Amino acid sequence: MRMKRTFDAVIFDLDGTLIDSMWVWSKIDEAYLGRYGLEVEDSFEAELEGKSFTETAVYVKERFQISESVEEIKAEWNKMAAEFYQTQVPLKKHVREFLEFVETQGLKMGIATSNSQELVAIVLEAHDIREKFQVICTSCEVERGKPYPYVYQKVAQDLEVAPERCLAFEDVPNGVLAAKRAGMTICAIRDCQTVDMEKVLRQEADYFVEDYKQILDYYKNDYKKSYA
Repeated sequence: MRMKRTFDAVIFDLDGTLIDSMWVWSKIDEAYLGRYGLEVEDSFEAELEGKSFTETAVYVKERFQISESVEEIKAEWNKMAAEFYQTQVPLKKHVREFLEFVETQGLKMGIATSNSQELVAIVLEAHDIREKFQVICTSCEVERGKPYPYVYQKVAQDLEVAPERCLAFEDVPNGVLAAKRAGMTICAIRDCQTVDMEKVLRQEADYFVEDYKQILDYYKNDYKKSYA
């Protein structure tokens, strides 16, 4: 993975990729649907994989015949998740060091997420990394969410970088497929909430890493070999 020579930009998914937040949504789903006397089925999270914030609200409204409007559902989810994202959602291990490393390589950075702009802003400000990213785009701002490529295409366009010059980081198969359809190189990263998907991620992504330290160590060792 020759980052400086091969890529001009690095694009990240947010949840499960930059931040350890996938656990939040199972709690919110349980609490929100519980208000209507509904239980979260085992297949529920898989059915939502890759959908935009708006697409998810539409799906939940139609499937469970929720009386609230789509905008009211989204507002409630933002409200429920805000405190988690402000105070309880950490960065994934070694993310900060990796972002700093990417900066030293002179590469642009962007975020292509299925989450809402409101929650993206909260968590990036909480960890003081907002300035690292030149472009942030959500799937709500494009035609359709992942696995369609539109959000990745939009971020690349806004960064003014050709998709084939972008390295995308993802943690779920639909995200990998979206970046692949956009013409990008994909590095899948392990997330403890999606370990059951690991086999597929290893098959579909160009690279698979346990965490960002694995990449940093690779470059440190490569640098040492170059000057040995």
